[in-house]
Amino acid sequence: MMLAISDDALTESELVDLARAGDPDAFRTIMRRCNQRLFRIARSVVKDDNEAEDVVQETYLRAFAAIGGFRGASSLSTWLTRIALNEARGRLRKSRPNVSLDVIEAEQARGADVIMFPRPLGAGTPESDVARAEARRLLEVAIDELPEAFRLVFILREIEECSVEETAAQLGVLPETVKTRLFRARRLLRDALYEKLSSSVIEAFPFLGARCDRITEAVLRRLAGPALP
Repeated sequence: MMLAISDDALTESELVDLARAGDPDAFRTIMRRCNQRLFRIARSVVKDDNEAEDVVQETYLRAFAAIGGFRGASSLSTWLTRIALNEARGRLRKSRPNVSLDVIEAEQARGADVIMFPRPLGAGTPESDVARAEARRLLEVAIDELPEAFRLVFILREIEECSVEETAAQLGVLPETVKTRLFRARRLLRDALYEKLSSSVIEAFPFLGARCDRITEAVLRRLAGPALP
């Protein structure tokens, strides 16, 4: 009989062992720990909430099907992030089948220095919660307009608060590349906009509560479905 699992009670290796045994509580705990990061990463590539949710679901299904091959050479979140990136980029390639991903990224990079940003919020907004919501919306728009390479680094470093080394590992680049891309991302966001909205950065692209629950339960239903022949 499977036992209920507390989100904070088990180590990553213990969760992986339980997931290998097909424990749905382990699957649920892994998803609750990783949902928001994977959604943010997927969305930074596909730039659409619904498509990003689909990417996250497929990421988990692929990952859980291959969990027996996970050897812990990287953290579980790094492994899942790489799967999510591959899934998201694969969808991007399918949307433009005659254009390579390198060409798409090059096109994005060429426009990097002419990004138009939303007008900053004025001072003295009477309702602070409304102001913060608007600030977050403006920040999300500005982040969406960054080239993908810079956007991914910004999401991981500034929103997910990953270290330089962790970001480099998840993206498969050198730490110096992470530093350079973050510097350019900040410059593209414009100092005025960045400083105005810095208090809202960690709240951008929320994926908690009902949305987190919905995708977790959807994956569990698919895992519990009839086995493929």
